[in-house]
Amino acid sequence: MKFGVFLPNGSNGYILSAGSPVYTPTFEHNKAISIEAEKQGLDFVLSMMKFRGFGGETGFWDACLESFTLMAGLAGVTNKIELFPSIALLSQHPAVTARMIATIDDISDGRCGLNIVTGWNSPEYKQMNLWPGDSHYEHRYEYATEYLHILKTLWKDGRCTHNGEFFQLNDCRMYPTPSREIPIVCAGQSPTGKQFVADSGDFQFVTGPKAKVKPGVADIKRRAQKAGRNVGVFALMQMVIADTDDEAVRLTQEIVQRADIGAIENMVSSATMDTNKEGTSDALKGALEESVEEGNMVFMAVPVILGSPETIAAQIDKVAVDTGIDGICFSWPDFVPNIKQFGEEVLPRLQCINAT
Repeated sequence: MKFGVFLPNGSNGYILSAGSPVYTPTFEHNKAISIEAEKQGLDFVLSMMKFRGFGGETGFWDACLESFTLMAGLAGVTNKIELFPSIALLSQHPAVTARMIATIDDISDGRCGLNIVTGWNSPEYKQMNLWPGDSHYEHRYEYATEYLHILKTLWKDGRCTHNGEFFQLNDCRMYPTPSREIPIVCAGQSPTGKQFVADSGDFQFVTGPKAKVKPGVADIKRRAQKAGRNVGVFALMQMVIADTDDEAVRLTQEIVQRADIGAIENMVSSATMDTNKEGTSDALKGALEESVEEGNMVFMAVPVILGSPETIAAQIDKVAVDTGIDGICFSWPDFVPNIKQFGEEVLPRLQCINAT
């Protein structure tokens, strides 16, 4: 089992509530988080990218540090932890992305990967005149497949000639090439998204109710095996950790009671524009009625593990055994102290830590 951090490079992290810390993202905060995560022996940090937030009383994601610049900065202040910036495909040409990753690979001495984001929130791209039209909802993984082919060709050969549906490159060159094969992550949840990961990715992030994680893991493993590949599966989870179970429940209840209804409504409204079935949009809309443990919308439809260190360790071990996941990417209400407590009091209790 491996463990990572979903960095809060957007306003307020991943909780839509005034009952959780409300802040503007800074490099110093993300630096402190990454250094603490590395100190506690976590395996990776991943930053997202959002060009337009969802407002509400907390200004959720209205401010966002650019993912590649952030990870380049973190590469210079860390030594071991893996770094995964996120590329919103519509925002950058693949030749530019390939060069940015090669640069971070050099700065980090071979610790950089890439998270692929196909784009479901059209308003953030329309504001920059980058939205290709609503047909993108149906064809975004064809776009992603072509995009990733160009990336991998440039990383491998340093040059690429390509004449495709979406991109044309004429002996495009990119040196230096990365020091290793760049690991690719994607959180595609629709059948098409899962097939994209099985065919081209190295890791998939699964989201949604815990009951769906096990069949989700089995599905991606089956697809990957059929494609002659091996794909790891990481779960996305939130953690509310406290000294006692009662205190963790109290903190969670306060977060739910002070939910940022305006931001939630704005996010769900954007999601309804996406016609891709069984994908991220369906998960967000369905999360309005879910329990906290199964992924309520206040926690961005991500399941919550809550309790004392002992209780959380037992829950993680159970999830590992029940689902067969290869790792978990966590977020917390208060990242630095919560990661410290997780590393010092939860990790030593885990039975699954050396299981894979």
